[in-house]
Amino acid sequence: MKLIPTRLPEVLLLEPRVFGDSRGFFLESWNEREFERAGIRVHFVQDNHSRSEKGVLRGLHYQIRQPQGKLIRVVAGEIFDVAVDIRRSSPNFGRWESVRLNAESYKMLWIPAGFAHGFCVLSEFAEVLYKATDYYAPEHERCILWNDPELHIDWPLPGPPALSAKDAAGTRLRDAEVFQ
Repeated sequence: MKLIPTRLPEVLLLEPRVFGDSRGFFLESWNEREFERAGIRVHFVQDNHSRSEKGVLRGLHYQIRQPQGKLIRVVAGEIFDVAVDIRRSSPNFGRWESVRLNAESYKMLWIPAGFAHGFCVLSEFAEVLYKATDYYAPEHERCILWNDPELHIDWPLPGPPALSAKDAAGTRLRDAEVFQ
């Protein structure tokens, strides 16, 4: 597995080894020993799978208690994936990183706890798989406004995104409950 650093040192783009031939391909999307060698020592407790249509934007989500590290992988289509550092004590507080993830590249994004996460769908639809280090706890879930003017996230959308009511009512980072 190849680790590709991002502007946020804790957020890593991961490129698995893909073995392909005329029959198709094989890759390991998760191997605890390989991830530990890469410095990612986590225990996953939940796998999630979402499907969204073009123009859907999900996020920016996080859990203030039971925070989740996430390993994001796209198995159909393409997304613009975003991680925002929301740890006040971090020198990167309020900074974000984005990557395009798609089924053809097999790349994955590791987003540790302490970051908000969101994505928008660039293809006709996208299916996203993500492993989480803690269980979903709706009572602890928070949402930062996707278009917070202080974040200046340059979402590659042709028009207004399709949002859930929760995402449309997100909180600006300056007013959000964040990590210390």
